[in-house]
Amino acid sequence: MLRQISRDVRVNLKDRLRDVRHVIRQSRHDGDATALREATSHLPPFPGKGIEGLLSHAASAVDEALSIAEQLVPHERPAKVDGTTVKSLATYFPSGDDDRQAGGERLFRRDMYYLTKAVLAGMKIDNARIHEANFAAVHAAMRKRHAGLLVAVEQGSDAAIRLPSIAAACSALLVECLNHRPIRFAETMPESPADLRENDRDLDIRSLAPLALACGLATIGKDGLPEPDMLEIAVMAAGIRHDRIVQASAKADPISELAPVLATLLAHLP
Repeated sequence: MLRQISRDVRVNLKDRLRDVRHVIRQSRHDGDATALREATSHLPPFPGKGIEGLLSHAASAVDEALSIAEQLVPHERPAKVDGTTVKSLATYFPSGDDDRQAGGERLFRRDMYYLTKAVLAGMKIDNARIHEANFAAVHAAMRKRHAGLLVAVEQGSDAAIRLPSIAAACSALLVECLNHRPIRFAETMPESPADLRENDRDLDIRSLAPLALACGLATIGKDGLPEPDMLEIAVMAAGIRHDRIVQASAKADPISELAPVLATLLAHLP
């Protein structure tokens, strides 16, 4: 119990520090002026002329100091983030004792964090914040609510027989990601709050659907080891079927609606 609390505290602290770093980078003196205005729009105007410039230079110094510190502290991150980073569902949700399950959870939130960064970079989105704690919540929800789907994934050796189970588990994974929203996009100026929710939902699906699809491809493992371009393939495939995925995810039973969509993609992708 205490170990679980300690792990949760560490993950949340890491997310908060990343949020602070995000604001600091937006406030750099050599950064984007629009991003700086957005980052400080909620603050009252500074009383002294030129104080904003001093603070922006201070933010730049802090950002550079943090960059140096990152190089000195060992990080648990993939050597390279591409299609080979994605693991199978059995790796992320292993059976066995608490240590094995904790290892799967740690690997899942780490991989999902860096894979999400890679997907967002491909979408030219560089001002979103990704929270590992939300991916940890996704992992816990999969264990609690969809244990039967995870068990079914490992039943049978033939990929064609396992395909419906894998598609259903990946659909559940996508639904839980959409429910827990591990990505926070920069605020926009929509005409109404409803427009904001709809826009964020669309971005969530574009960013997260490729991850669920890539996990399915890694689980099928048609060609043995995952290929470097597997994530790129998942992004392209999810983009092609984006409208159908959006429609299915909005249904009363989204997992049942999404499963045949993902199954068709998994069956035809290399």
